[in-house]
Amino acid sequence: MRSIGEMARDGGLSVSALRFYDRAGVLVPAWVDPVSGYRWYEPEQLEEARLLARLRRAGMPLADIRLVLAGWPGQNTDLVRGLLNAHLHRLELGLSDARSEFSTLRALLDRREKDPMTSLHIATATARLSVLAPELAAALDAVRFAASTDAELPTLGGILFDIEGEDLHLVATDRYRMAVARAGTTGHGGPRTQVVVPLPLADAMRALLTTGEEPVQLALDGDRVTLETGDRQTAGRSLGHEFPDYRRLVRLPAGRRAHVDTAAFRQALETGPVRASEMREQNGEPYDLSVLRVAENGAVIVCDDGDDDQNNVAVNRAFLLDALAAAARHELILELGEPTAPLAIRQPDDEDAFSLLMPVRLEN
Repeated sequence: MRSIGEMARDGGLSVSALRFYDRAGVLVPAWVDPVSGYRWYEPEQLEEARLLARLRRAGMPLADIRLVLAGWPGQNTDLVRGLLNAHLHRLELGLSDARSEFSTLRALLDRREKDPMTSLHIATATARLSVLAPELAAALDAVRFAASTDAELPTLGGILFDIEGEDLHLVATDRYRMAVARAGTTGHGGPRTQVVVPLPLADAMRALLTTGEEPVQLALDGDRVTLETGDRQTAGRSLGHEFPDYRRLVRLPAGRRAHVDTAAFRQALETGPVRASEMREQNGEPYDLSVLRVAENGAVIVCDDGDDDQNNVAVNRAFLLDALAAAARHELILELGEPTAPLAIRQPDDEDAFSLLMPVRLEN
């Protein structure tokens, strides 16, 4: 028999994918150790795993994958061919529609770039301000987890420093989550100024803020960003991209708020029930969902599989745990709105510091 690691290596599926398909009842191991819970597979299941990996890479829906796997060993090849052809036809139609819409959108973008009245340009920023080292360190820690590392989206590969008045807002997003934090400043009397600090430079800034309570100096000069603390400094070029208008993205309809003890809630997430989901947007890896709802008494419940309340909100469990750790508060406020609205994690002592997690649609 093959261990789950051997099956993953030889079958072209990750260990997490095999766990997902086990929970989904698609590729169930031949034997599970009742003590350790370790999964073992029969040799003949290897072909099934390889077939499953191909169907998964082709983006076939789970319901159709079940039928293909069920029909593959038998003689009913017409069913399998029909499912494959139907899926290929859907992909071709979808691609054709997408090409048409993208062609129109590109034409609109070209028109905007040629029109001086609508063309956007990155302003040359010049500013110098002071900020307390602990405040800047806490703000960086609160948003760093949400920054994108997707090479195809370089515009999100940094942290936005948004300076307005005496407030410095730091913002990061990878599309699936967003984090916003605030630090107070002095010395900036100019207009609102924004700069996107690349992640390596942001990490170098954070490394300078390990000790001391004194103010540090943040300077912007064109595309150069410098942080000075004592006799040390780090500097680099900002990203030459505009950041999305995060203020529009955080205008959410009011949801139901619930205060949670962070440690207790974290334990409930780590030990509570999860549901599996396929996550094709992030390297095709499956992930665990935590399904949440606010009870009548105001408590946040981690729902089990049998709880299908239409108001339940499902989120990536790992992302939620990251957000709880980044907030670094003993108590937090969770705001749950509609199942299609982002889940907000807010800090009770600072309404300007929060993170948002995009919900995940529950499969019927």
